[in-house]
Amino acid sequence: MRFSMLSLLRPVAQVAIGISLGLTLSLLSVSLVRDPCDFHEKSEKERILGQGGDLNGARKPNTVPIAKHENGESEDNFIPRIIPYIPARQSEPKKLFRTRYISTELRICERLFVGVLTSKDTVGTLGVAVNRTISHHLDAVVFFTGTLNHRIPNGMTVVTHGDEPLIWNMFQTVRYVLERYIDMYDWFYFSQDDTYTEADHLKALVGHLSMNVNLYMGHPQEFIGGKVKGTYCRGGYGYLLSRSLLLQLNPFLENCQNDILSTRPDEWLGRCIVNHVKINCVDEHEGLKYYHYKMGKKLDLNIWDNLHLKNIIAVHPISDPELMYKLHKMFTEIELQRTYQEIEKLQAEIKNISEVAFEGNKSTQWPIGLNPPFEPKTRFEVLRWEYFTENELYFCADGSPKCELRGINKLDITDIIEVAMEELGKKYKPILQLKKQQLVNGYRRFDPTRGMEYTLDLQLEVVSEKGRSCSIIKRVHLLRPLSKVEIIPMPLVSEATQVHIVLPMTVHDLEYAPGFLDLYAKNCFERSENTILTLLFIYNPLEAQHIEKNDIFANIKAKIVAYEQEYPTAKIPWISVRADNLSKIKIVDVISKKLPVDTLLFIASVNTNINSEFLSHCRLNSISNWQVFFPIHFQGYNPDIAFHNKHPPSTIDLVKDSGYFDRNIFDEACFYNSDYMAALSTMASDVQENEDLLDTLDLYDMFINYSKLHVFRAVEPNLRQSYRHQTCDRHLSEEMYHRHLRRQTREAPCSSPLPLTTLLLPRCFPNPVHQFR
Repeated sequence: MRFSMLSLLRPVAQVAIGISLGLTLSLLSVSLVRDPCDFHEKSEKERILGQGGDLNGARKPNTVPIAKHENGESEDNFIPRIIPYIPARQSEPKKLFRTRYISTELRICERLFVGVLTSKDTVGTLGVAVNRTISHHLDAVVFFTGTLNHRIPNGMTVVTHGDEPLIWNMFQTVRYVLERYIDMYDWFYFSQDDTYTEADHLKALVGHLSMNVNLYMGHPQEFIGGKVKGTYCRGGYGYLLSRSLLLQLNPFLENCQNDILSTRPDEWLGRCIVNHVKINCVDEHEGLKYYHYKMGKKLDLNIWDNLHLKNIIAVHPISDPELMYKLHKMFTEIELQRTYQEIEKLQAEIKNISEVAFEGNKSTQWPIGLNPPFEPKTRFEVLRWEYFTENELYFCADGSPKCELRGINKLDITDIIEVAMEELGKKYKPILQLKKQQLVNGYRRFDPTRGMEYTLDLQLEVVSEKGRSCSIIKRVHLLRPLSKVEIIPMPLVSEATQVHIVLPMTVHDLEYAPGFLDLYAKNCFERSENTILTLLFIYNPLEAQHIEKNDIFANIKAKIVAYEQEYPTAKIPWISVRADNLSKIKIVDVISKKLPVDTLLFIASVNTNINSEFLSHCRLNSISNWQVFFPIHFQGYNPDIAFHNKHPPSTIDLVKDSGYFDRNIFDEACFYNSDYMAALSTMASDVQENEDLLDTLDLYDMFINYSKLHVFRAVEPNLRQSYRHQTCDRHLSEEMYHRHLRRQTREAPCSSPLPLTTLLLPRCFPNPVHQFR
């Protein structure tokens, strides 16, 4: 019975013990963790122990400290303070500044700066000779002098220090370079104006040097006098300084100015470098040698066979500019021969490697090392061969089947025949003597990837060593390769220049003038383009007599007034001229006298569609005292033919079915007023002899014949003209008249082939089935 009771109570006992133990632990935790609200029930001692000092005592995680009044009493009533949410003010994002060139942002410096020390007596002679021999090989060449007796020679950058002492000028030169060029170049080369510098050899030396090395390189010379032991670089042979060396020298430059122990500027600079930077002048660094040569009284050409002398960087002293030019010619010839030898070696290597290629020698293109011939993808891309003889050229530029060989074409054919005979002589002499009898056939074509290709069939008289002779025909192939494309330095121009548009207008232009004004107002007035439009109304004598009663341009003038009222800031001035026939030169002459010399002019016509893109090109391509711009506009086809039985589009699209680039029109032109006036003054002597010259010559021919400016002629996709039937003016010169006549007859298509065929075929074959039967 006892054991049965124990077996029944054993599971219940475990539960009871667990409940009692849990209650006990709960009571203990409640007694240990007191709520802050019971703070007033504690004794004074407990209060001091629990919250003594500045409430810095340790507190339990679930307790909140109570604030006190100034008198030390606690605050039982906790009043919360509501902090309103004030959103943070969003500041405008700063505009990210980016440099013009990525090299500036990455702090990539140019390689070499060259400074030439000159004087007021030699800057116009030796200084000019140095500039002409090295400036086109190097990026930066600056001349430093004390004072100047006359103006700075053209094409030279000259810095004057205002004093003549040599050491003072050297000090000012180094300081000037440290202030303006130290962050732009890695290496600095200094020489005198009586030193010839071989620029290509200097660039090759600098190209193999590390920019982080402290280097003082030139022709070493021992110091004379003083306590300093070491070497400095002789200034006559030039010396090379690294950027890091100059940066270390910069803090001590002022101290070096007060410590002068020599009258030579190169020795003064050498002492400064040795004293403060502890770097001596050396002529060799890591296997790279600085070669120099001391020049005698005469130029001995036999000494230049030495290999070391062919790598010379500096030659000193040069007392005569003519001697410097002779040296430059000699070094240029040496460099040219070296280039030819390298080309021959490369061609031999390419030929040897091609023998083990998959296709063997067939993989080698002729000439070796040049681009392969152009491969046309379609029949429209096939390059045309031109046939010629020694006197005639077939398929001429003007479209005629045959024309006389003259001008540049004559010189080209004569030169290529002489080159062919010279190369044949090198190949067969002295075994055979060759003499040209005649050119049987000649072919040439221009390959845009290679250059001008020639194929000649030459009839030659061959004479052997035994005196026997015979006549043979030999075919030769020649190639005049394209030269290396170079970027021509051009003056900086601005796109903010105001364009003065000149629009001459006659009675024949009345139909198209309203459309021009509407388009001009849309593209220029509404977009606030920086332009001024001037209209030149040309009246013939009969129209001028009735100008007060019946002004033929009255509607156009009224439309101009309406535009000026609609756009208050817009002004469209006009000029009325009475003339029977006014050439383009006379038109510009009327406007030119009323405008400043720095005005940019654009000669337009009533069919010209002017827009912002073209105006920007006009500003960029017209450079004062440098270049004039004659754009080739896109001429629209006759809409009655190109869009037969269709509604023509309002604007001309740049597609082959809408028009073509008319290269026979020279009416539109962009140029500066000063350039026009200079060309007109040059033409004045010829105008006195031939008064009709102003009426028969156009602007393009005037700039070609009477100015030294570059006449830029290029297609302009943004300049488009609507179709207009024009007649040839018989008052033009013979060349201009034939140019207009040729345009009207052969080279001015009225439509693309497909619409023209569609229009003409039904008229030629009204019953095509009957005709073909």
